[in-house]
This record gives sequence, C-alpha cells and structure tokens, in this order.
Amino acid sequence: MIIKPRTRGFICTTSHPVGCAAQVQQQIDYVLSKPAIQGPRNVLVIGASTGYGLSARIAAAFGARANTVGVYRPSQGSEKRTASAGWYNSAAFEKAAAEAGLKSFSVTGDAFSAETKAKTIELIRQELGQVDLVVYSVASARRTLPETGETVNSVLKPIGEPYTNKTVNFHTGEVTEVTIEPATEEEVKHTVDVMGGEDWDLWMEALSEAGALADQAVTIAFSYIGSEITRAIYRDGSIGQAKDHLEDTALKLSDKLSPIGGRAYVAVSKALVTQSSSAIPVVPLYVSALYKVMKEKGIHEGTIEQIHRLFADKLYSGGEVPVDEKGRIRIDDWELREDVQQEVADLWSRVTSDNIEQLTDLEGYRREFFQLFGFETDGVDYDADVDPAVDNPHAI
Repeated sequence: MIIKPRTRGFICTTSHPVGCAAQVQQQIDYVLSKPAIQGPRNVLVIGASTGYGLSARIAAAFGARANTVGVYRPSQGSEKRTASAGWYNSAAFEKAAAEAGLKSFSVTGDAFSAETKAKTIELIRQELGQVDLVVYSVASARRTLPETGETVNSVLKPIGEPYTNKTVNFHTGEVTEVTIEPATEEEVKHTVDVMGGEDWDLWMEALSEAGALADQAVTIAFSYIGSEITRAIYRDGSIGQAKDHLEDTALKLSDKLSPIGGRAYVAVSKALVTQSSSAIPVVPLYVSALYKVMKEKGIHEGTIEQIHRLFADKLYSGGEVPVDEKGRIRIDDWELREDVQQEVADLWSRVTSDNIEQLTDLEGYRREFFQLFGFETDGVDYDADVDPAVDNPHAI
C-alpha cells in the first residue's frame, strides 16, 4: 500500500509505519547522544505509545538502560487499513529495545480498566518483580467509570462565561475569531473524571497492594499551565479543573508512598503540537507563535528534549528534585520566560490571515502535526509501497 495522509478536520485518519519508525529512531539517537542517565531500572509507562509517554519510555530505556513495560490501546493494521501511529511507534520501540539488549514488554488494552491493570501487574511481577518509576501519561477523550460503568466524555471549554479570541485553521492559514460557550457543571465534572487524577491513584493503589513498587519508587504525571492568551480556555477552563485534580492527587500519592520512601510528582510541560491540542480553538495559533519565538531564541524543545531534561536535570540529577511552591516540577520554564511571552503577545496582537506565515511558525506547526502520524519525516520515501500490517510480538 502507498500510504498518504488523509485528514478529516483536525484528525489524520492514516499513519505511516516507516515514518513512525524513523521518528522513534530520531528520539533514540537524541538520547544516545547525551550522557547516560543515572536513573530508574524498571519502568512502567501508562500511555506509552505517543507524546510524553513514548519519549519517557525511550529516555528511560536508552538513557538509563532501564527495562520497560508500556501500556497502550491496541490498534493493529491490516492489508487494507493502517494501524494507529501509536501502534507503529511501539512496534519500532520494541524492535530497537530488543536489538539493544533491553527488556521491554507491552500490554495493550484500556488503561482505565481493572482488567488492564491486573494484566500489567501480573506481567511486572513475573518479568521484573517491581518497578521503581511509574509514568502516567494517559490522554483520552472518554473514560468508563469503574464504579458505575458509565462512559463519560471530557470537554475543552471555558467556565462561567463565553470566551472569544483569535484562532487559526492550521490547514489553510485562515485566522478568524471564535467564541466558545462555557461548560456546564456536569461537563466539568466529567472532564475531571476523565483527565483528573483518579485513575492515576487507582493504578498506584493496585501496584502498591500487589507489592509491585520498589522502595523509593517515583511516579510522575504531566500537566500544563500555559500563558495568559490560553488561560481562559485551558487552565481556567474545564481541563484546568482536571489538572488541578491531577496535581492534588500527586500530593496525596506522595503521602501514600512515604512508607516506602516514594514520591509522586506532576511535571508541568510546555505547549506542543498534539492531536488533542490541534482541536482546541486558539491553541494552534498560540503554539505557532510560540514556536517562532522559541526557535529564534534557540530554546525550542520537543517531547524528547523535554523528557530528557526532566530526567537528567530534575528527577535523576543526584540532588534534591527542584519543585515550585505547589510541589510541581517545571519544564515549562523556558516557555513562560518573560521575554518569550512578551514577544508572543506582540505577534498575537498583529497576526492576521495575510501575515500569519511571516509572523508565526505555522508551517512548522503543520509539519509537526503530520509527523504525529509518521508523515513529513526526512529520509522516508512516501511513494514506496509498504505493508501497513506491522506485527508487534512483544504486545500482549
């Protein structure tokens, strides 16, 4: 099959196995170019197939020579249909890890389900004994609640009153004004149910009860704060309520882990191109302006650079882990530098459909969006016939 990107709105419905594998290798090469990390030995990554979860697995394996278990949704391809990018990413990681002599295992299933938790813990007990780092990086639009069986959805809306600001169709470059109606109380609650810290807590409780956590085990999840431009739709909106819950959960988990000398952290990351963020009005335009400024200043980072800095300079630097007044690790520090935000705000005030290509890095945003699915990757022949049915023998 000759695989080309097919888009439907803000979704790409195809992915490219060779492109995904090439991007995984690029991340591995970046980690191998850096000094070794004196970090974890056995790592569980929940939500391991894309984004920060994938990069955390790569950094742990190839930076610290850690054994890893990855949990992610199954989405295998066939002769007529491509798999998800996450499936291709994971298969490429597993192959590279095996070639490097590293133990790696994958559990495919719904990370929210008790069945997946049980299957993962059984694997850990059989193959690794215990884990000393648990990375929780689940990004999902819906969750089936364990107590009621009800499936609820998250929303990305402001709270209290409508929100109006600029946005861009990143496919066409058209800048328009958008108004987003506020979330209802039920929508806010459901967003917290899906994106908050409850499932993270359930994972850690299950691991603890099974004796699968090593002494001084660390667990980490990811959050975002962002700028004044996106505050109403993000941090002060429905998703912000979920992030508040996630951060509160970290403090509670630290108390629960204290008997074994463990600790839970939330790492606050920078704005990046993700499939979910591309669907949030205002955010693609903000990210395009941010990329322009940070690239010009030489401080732009993707997920692997962020995660490597998190591991090497924060979590496993050999000293006390640096946190802010709320106990959070900040790897959004470069994004929120005063000079960066001032320049982004200036671009924001001037950007229109006519000058967006000059004032922002919209082209870089587009390129990274398609790279999420294995496209627009240097060195890949996209006119070549490839087999979309990629096997992953390590997945159970």
